[in-house]
Amino acid sequence: MSTVAVRQDPTRISGRRAGELRYALVRLVPSAVLVWAIICGLGYLLTRPLRGTSFELWDGSVNRFFANHRSIEWNTVTHWMTFTAETYTVIAVGLVFFFAIRMRVRRWRESLFLLTAVLGEVTIFVCSTMVIDRARPPVPHLDDAPPTSSFPSGHTAAAVTLYGALALIALSASRRPWLRALAVTVAIVGPICVAFARLYRGMHYPTDLLAGALLGILWLTITATVVLVRPRQ
Repeated sequence: MSTVAVRQDPTRISGRRAGELRYALVRLVPSAVLVWAIICGLGYLLTRPLRGTSFELWDGSVNRFFANHRSIEWNTVTHWMTFTAETYTVIAVGLVFFFAIRMRVRRWRESLFLLTAVLGEVTIFVCSTMVIDRARPPVPHLDDAPPTSSFPSGHTAAAVTLYGALALIALSASRRPWLRALAVTVAIVGPICVAFARLYRGMHYPTDLLAGALLGILWLTITATVVLVRPRQ
């Protein structure tokens, strides 16, 4: 009994990939603008109408509380918590998993989802800080202040996006319960630890952290829907 090898038409494959690219771009670009507008809108409220109000006083009181209750031990712990979402850490972890996932699942969809999520989050964050110029909390800072605004928290947004994306990939591509549980745990605990560390170290107001988390969650949800979930043809 003879077996006939079925070859896929390269032109058809190329056309399908081009269609998926158009599908993603048409949805991702307007969505990124929308998320940026939402974050900037919240930033405007905090730096304009709510400036000098009792709400802003409460926002700053949280930073003053932690600044008055610091210890050498917690200074060290929060330093390492912050390290998990530093720019070079996110780049290194992202690159390692980008190629590791590609080799493991033998397709590009999951790796491209990770890349799109991280790059999109960074772009939206930087564009937001260019519009909203919010000073850091008026307490002693334990880290060097980057040249970006206090709003939103880039570390929190990066942690939500990176570790959340890895968790979604694990849930969709792995059948190992321990790996799925570990990925989800890291995706939840990691951003919480990063947000706490940034608050403790005097680098952000609580509202900066909430805005960073919102940015990460919104963009992660959008990219997962558009890129990770295969579009219906």
